Amino acid sequence: MPVENHVQAHPGRYLDALRADVRAGLTAAPKTLPPKYFYDARGSELFDEITRLPEYYLTRAETSILRARAAEIAGLSRCETLVELGSGTSAKTRLLLRALRDGGTLREFVPFDVDPVVLTEATDALAAEYPGLRIAPFVGDFEQDLGSVPAGGRRTIAFIGSTIGNLEPAARAAFLAQVGAALRPGDTFLLGIDLVKDTGRLLRAYDDAAGVTAEFNRNVLLVVNRELDADFAVEEFRHVALWDADNEWIEMRLRPARPQRVTIGDLGLVVSFAAGEDLRTEISAKFRREGIEAELGAAGMRTVRFWTDPDGDFGLLLAEPLAARASR
Repeated sequence: MPVENHVQAHPGRYLDALRADVRAGLTAAPKTLPPKYFYDARGSELFDEITRLPEYYLTRAETSILRARAAEIAGLSRCETLVELGSGTSAKTRLLLRALRDGGTLREFVPFDVDPVVLTEATDALAAEYPGLRIAPFVGDFEQDLGSVPAGGRRTIAFIGSTIGNLEPAARAAFLAQVGAALRPGDTFLLGIDLVKDTGRLLRAYDDAAGVTAEFNRNVLLVVNRELDADFAVEEFRHVALWDADNEWIEMRLRPARPQRVTIGDLGLVVSFAAGEDLRTEISAKFRREGIEAELGAAGMRTVRFWTDPDGDFGLLLAEPLAARASR
């Protein structure tokens, strides 16, 4: 079955959003950049490498849950359309696709990602692997464009990899409210979350010995240099990972070794960094079951099943709209 042309919620929004986010983040105190801009083609390659590092347990743990539970998820959801938010290469999602195909319900897969290049490559590979499956890639920002995804049949919206941990609490609440509003009776939401654990293991997962995460972190500066005609001296920024015990999240930062004066030509903006002044590029929140279930409840959803890997490192849950309870 041929792949549909990319549906793009708002053509040109990527650059518009990048400009707005860079201006807002680099003129704030402290300075920040959103982690979604890590993921150009090179960033996606680096993240794929990170998932295979010995320190990075998250992907292995979530994959083990999907291997053990994909058939159960398929039976509970019975979805006709699988929508994957932040799909990237859709590596783990293949376990779900196979189980849903074998269950006989799946008709359509909608990989949803901000980067059209990565989306094209992944979609071409999936089309070759699943010739009978309709694939309808969607280019968009899951924080803004979820309501634009066409609705058809019984849907499962999948948001795996604990990407939800990149959202601060207010943004996370707004996103979950969007998901809750998008779900109709019969639809489900599959969410992957990294669980709170030993601080040392968490820090090693975000600061590996080979330096791959450091290169991944600095890639956001390369994106800004390329897309917005900036002149960050990228290699002079050191990767830093910290644990915030109050918020129970990891912070990734970039710290310049010496003062820098950065020009962002596209914005007509000049930004100064003092030596040692941190630029925060990511938070990665860690969760407890009772906390995430309370957040889902506030967004109009309830948990159908909650699974963990054997070591209890990672959680995967299937949720439904609260209104669905009466219909089941």
